[in-house]
Amino acid sequence: MKRPIIIGIAGGSASGKTSIARTLYDTFEKTNSVVIIKEDDYYKNQDHLTMEERVKTNYDHPFAFDHELMMQQLGALIKRQDIEKPIYDYVNHTRFKKTEHVHASDVIILEGLFVLDNKDLRDLLDIKVFVDTPSDVRFIRRLLRDVNERKRTLDSVVEQYLTTVRVMHEQFIEPSKKYADLIIPEGGKNYVAIDLLVTKIGSIISQNML
Repeated sequence: MKRPIIIGIAGGSASGKTSIARTLYDTFEKTNSVVIIKEDDYYKNQDHLTMEERVKTNYDHPFAFDHELMMQQLGALIKRQDIEKPIYDYVNHTRFKKTEHVHASDVIILEGLFVLDNKDLRDLLDIKVFVDTPSDVRFIRRLLRDVNERKRTLDSVVEQYLTTVRVMHEQFIEPSKKYADLIIPEGGKNYVAIDLLVTKIGSIISQNML
């Protein structure tokens, strides 16, 4: 059985990574041949910490993630083994008790901040994508998302952006752009780039059906 193709989609917070991954998944949903793995779901479990301690975590640093577990589960998917993927609770800053069953597929879309920064992850990727969206647009998107969806206060979002998000982006994420095979400006609104990825994924699925 052929090895799955892994497409890595990296970029800054609220750059449009998830929108692109979701568009690709929705395009091929009926084929049951594409799965999405979100790096965010591999934030470390923090059940042992108080809420006060959890909110002090730097969630924009690579150390906040359990990349070891992610690598193990990607390895299982590569071997065509199903996994039970963790799900992260953004409101309570820890993992949900339940997991998500992910079936082995022909195409794995891996999206997250440090997908191209982490060499071990990068070496698994067949196609490396960086979503390049202006910082002001990313900040506005993040502000709206965190306040409306993740129940954060406006002040907390602004403080986090100024103290960690912007600094970590410049230190880790922006430099990882040099590893990309494809740089997509403007995220999910770049339909030409998305069409290129759709064509590539369609070709992969067709070949695996032969």
